[in-house]
Amino acid sequence: MSTAAWGAVLGGTAGGGLVLVVLRVLALRRPQLAVRVLPYLRDVPRRDTGAVPALRSASSSPTTAAAGIFGPLLRSAADMVERVLGGSASVRRRLRRAGRDATVHDFRVEQVLWGVAGFAVVAAIQLLRALTGAVDPVSALLLCVVGFACGVLLRDNRLSSQVREREQAILVEFPTVAELLALSVAAGESPVAALDRVVRRSHGALSEELAAVLARIRTGEPVARAFDGLAATTGLPLVARFSTGIAVAIERGTPLADVLHAQAADVREAGRRQLIESAARKEVAMLAPVVFLVLPVTILFAFFPGVIGLRLATP
Repeated sequence: MSTAAWGAVLGGTAGGGLVLVVLRVLALRRPQLAVRVLPYLRDVPRRDTGAVPALRSASSSPTTAAAGIFGPLLRSAADMVERVLGGSASVRRRLRRAGRDATVHDFRVEQVLWGVAGFAVVAAIQLLRALTGAVDPVSALLLCVVGFACGVLLRDNRLSSQVREREQAILVEFPTVAELLALSVAAGESPVAALDRVVRRSHGALSEELAAVLARIRTGEPVARAFDGLAATTGLPLVARFSTGIAVAIERGTPLADVLHAQAADVREAGRRQLIESAARKEVAMLAPVVFLVLPVTILFAFFPGVIGLRLATP
């Protein structure tokens, strides 16, 4: 078979694969039949358990699409990553603190996809090196494996970064939300009504956490227990102390507005102290461009004309 025929066969195979992938992705993006029918049947119990069927919306994320196409392979790779790395409790806690509605298995699938991307990048680099010169296949394969491991660890590091960003956003929003709650309670509203008003009027990471607390309260959970749950799941000591203070104030009947004002003042003071500490740490870094860039240029401008003048005056 000639080279042109081999090229036509490979091109047709690649084109057919791309068509199948596109068709599968389009099929996954369409609403599921259960999503269209269950809103009208949500009060019909199941025959086996008697429970009401829950709605499950179709997700169009790249991870879900990839899992739908390469499901068994990705699941087995995710299970292998889980066995090697472990720490599912830590991952679950960080997913909760990052505000992501995903399971540990979904996160492992994302890690596998990031690892495949790292493997592909390193493999492309090695292929370019092979086109320009000789490359050891064993070392190239080891580098590709290292690229896969780097991609997996980079996704884990990215999750930790998302947790830090969300917690920083919560700290920024906290004083304003606490003051709004204090004003609503001082105006005569109950804690639940004040919480509902603040959640409806504000948007952000802390508002999402309080909305989850409000949802648990509306399902029948006691207010103090709902805030205790928020204190147990959050990774911020200030938010945990805020939730514990509200729970104690509700249980013992202490003035809730004073507690909220004190909490907001503590957060503002902590933010002011953190800003001063950050400025003190960056003061040394600010000296680097002054010492190594501005000062040599100033000395050069000051002494260079004199040196030139001495050279011109010296016979």
